[in-house]
Amino acid sequence: MEAKNKTSFSEDWHRLRRALILASPKKRTVALIVVLTILVAVAGVVEPLIMKFVFDGLTEDFQTAQLVQGVFFLLGLSLVREGIAATSNWLTWRTRIRIHYNLLSITVGRLHRLPVDFHRAQGTGAVMTKLERGIQGFVTAIADISFNVLPAIAYLILAIVVMLRLDWRMTLLVAIFAPMPALIATFAAPKQRGRERFLMDKWARIYSRFNEVLSGIVTVRSFAMEDYEKSRFMKDVGEANDRVVRGVGFDSKVNAIQNSIVIFARVAAIGYGAFLIVGGEITLGTLIAFLGYIGGLFGPVQNLTGIYKTFQMATVSLEHIFNILDKQDFLGDAPDAIEPPPLKGEVFYKNVRFKYETSDKEIIKGFNLHVQPGESIAFVGPSGSGKSTLIALLQRFYDPTHGQILLDGHDLRKLKQKLLRRQVGVVLQDALLFNESIADNIRYGRPGATYEEIIQAAKAANAHEFIMELSDGYETFAGERGGRLSGGERQRIAIARAILKDPPILILDEASSAMDAEVEALVQEALVKLMKGRTTFIIAHRLNTVVNADRIVVLKNGRIIEEGTHKELMINRGYYASLVDKQTQGLLVLDEE
Repeated sequence: MEAKNKTSFSEDWHRLRRALILASPKKRTVALIVVLTILVAVAGVVEPLIMKFVFDGLTEDFQTAQLVQGVFFLLGLSLVREGIAATSNWLTWRTRIRIHYNLLSITVGRLHRLPVDFHRAQGTGAVMTKLERGIQGFVTAIADISFNVLPAIAYLILAIVVMLRLDWRMTLLVAIFAPMPALIATFAAPKQRGRERFLMDKWARIYSRFNEVLSGIVTVRSFAMEDYEKSRFMKDVGEANDRVVRGVGFDSKVNAIQNSIVIFARVAAIGYGAFLIVGGEITLGTLIAFLGYIGGLFGPVQNLTGIYKTFQMATVSLEHIFNILDKQDFLGDAPDAIEPPPLKGEVFYKNVRFKYETSDKEIIKGFNLHVQPGESIAFVGPSGSGKSTLIALLQRFYDPTHGQILLDGHDLRKLKQKLLRRQVGVVLQDALLFNESIADNIRYGRPGATYEEIIQAAKAANAHEFIMELSDGYETFAGERGGRLSGGERQRIAIARAILKDPPILILDEASSAMDAEVEALVQEALVKLMKGRTTFIIAHRLNTVVNADRIVVLKNGRIIEEGTHKELMINRGYYASLVDKQTQGLLVLDEE
């Protein structure tokens, strides 16, 4: 158990050192803030000495000049200290915001590069909640640790030195009480850390579910589950809040005990100091100074114990941040990766095998396929046969576990991924549009496109007419995930986006499914224009959409079981023909010349 704790502590310090490196670009500003806060600490040490000077002057030989001088010194010191503290506070917040911005930039950039499986497993709501809470917790911790530790240590050292010079006996009395708040904080820290980890995970799960509910609000309402989802959400929030309230109660008890120790120390100092004054061993000013140091002494001690508490909680935040930053990007560019030249679109799957890391089942089993530039290939087969996996491999979301995929003779693993994907266009069954203008959604295919090019792409996609009927035309906002548009309208916007991108390789994944006949005809017409002159891969369950493909590749259990044109496969009367018969029930008539 002890070894485990040591390992955990070592890991925490390792994370903290890594985290501090993230703040290194602001190290000069951090150094300036530390200097300013130390000056504030020095002013705090000098203030009780001035008070001693003032009160020691209140004797039978009282002199007004000494009182006035002391008061002005005290006022001047206080004003200077407040000015330095204000400057330090402004610099601290400016630095915190910039560190937050830099860390957000690093983690968001990393999230965009992580494997697709990571996002599917974590969930959008959970990732966003952990990311925001993790970064906020880290930034708070880095500010506390950087800007409070050294000033607290400086104050403690200076205060103890001055107190010893004033009276060693009272210093010893106060020193008996000083470690107690730190011991109490050490005792409370594990429970506080466990609570922080629980709450981080709990809130992540709550908002992950809430995000799913809002995204699927139509389904929720269709099943009349609004009240159930609200009740579930509020129950989970209530459980989290109960844990927070219990935690606040625990922390309040801890703080009350720590404050009680400070009270005991102050009362003991007053009683003993009064005894020494009566005996003529110290002056009233010395006692006043000691009381000032007691208030100031326990503050830094509690700050240091608070730093320990903050450190404990920050390690939870750092775990989530570094889980993102350290997640293996097993599809990183090879050191010798090259920029792909303008592609012709020749694709060659050579003895490709593949299985997901989380499964022992092989999805693709010795797949071979040579596709010529400009050829249209349709992947057909039952769910789980490997159609979508082959397309994911082509886009290099995964690498084959065996074999290779060549693009114009280049192994995909030797090409830079970003530049590769810029030459691949995708139109999915559920076309994702952003809550931006129609023009911006089309322009997403080529950010530098002119307005005229956007309009031409929309016309080619049979989208221009309905766009012009919208309230603000091309400047109409599409709504979240394109919710203000119908399925057919979203699909035509997605096709316009792909047309504007003008890629040599095109992927159509159920691009015209779930539409009425009239809209589907418009989409199919647009797709024909889009496919012209491009190497096209079509995934389809509705077989009437693949009749005109140059080749139909029929998959089952990760292998090719049939291959040919629609007419050839129908004549062979194999598995493909049986699928056609089931879907058409004799409505599709084959000309058997």
